[in-house]
Amino acid sequence: MASALQERLLAEQRFTADVAHELRTPLMGLITSAELLPEGEVTELVRDRVGVLRALVEDLLEISRLDAGAERADHVPVPLGGVVEESVRRTGLPARVEVTAHPMADTDPRRLDRIIANLVVNAHRHGRPPVEVSVRGTTIVVRDHGPGFPDTLLAEGPRRFRTGAKERGKGHGLGLTIALGQAQVIGAALDFANAPDGGAVATVRLEAGTRD
Repeated sequence: MASALQERLLAEQRFTADVAHELRTPLMGLITSAELLPEGEVTELVRDRVGVLRALVEDLLEISRLDAGAERADHVPVPLGGVVEESVRRTGLPARVEVTAHPMADTDPRRLDRIIANLVVNAHRHGRPPVEVSVRGTTIVVRDHGPGFPDTLLAEGPRRFRTGAKERGKGHGLGLTIALGQAQVIGAALDFANAPDGGAVATVRLEAGTRD
């Protein structure tokens, strides 16, 4: 069983890398062509769809780099509450942020930003408001008030190209996979659970080297 699981994971990794690299060249052509179209409603629609495809390919490339172990963290002391607040702000999505004691942390702020942003976007896309983000010490919790994570995700962790349950909505299942991969790069733990009163809860615990 363990061997079969490992082979399945390796197959997923190979597929992700192959798809990402095969799509990159035609995508660049699409982006250039879209910029040459005359302005208008149809052009805006085309550019929007090309933008969505570009974001998907960039996610796939990021996952392939994570799979290959090519990512390295650049740790610096940062005000954790400020980093989280700015990450949430840049998503453009509503979320209540609560920071306790304004801790400092030795971490990679760019990768932490990616983790927090993906968790907030996932909470809005697959859960229901209100979305709440709390920073207590060096633990960050992102929760929504939707149907919660599906049982398969809680048991196996996030899987690319799978969102889990129908009530969690549609998607490619890449956001949580990227968040988990980036957490491993910076030495953080990322856990998924469901709140007793409903809603999905994602908890980021930074490594022991962080400090209040």
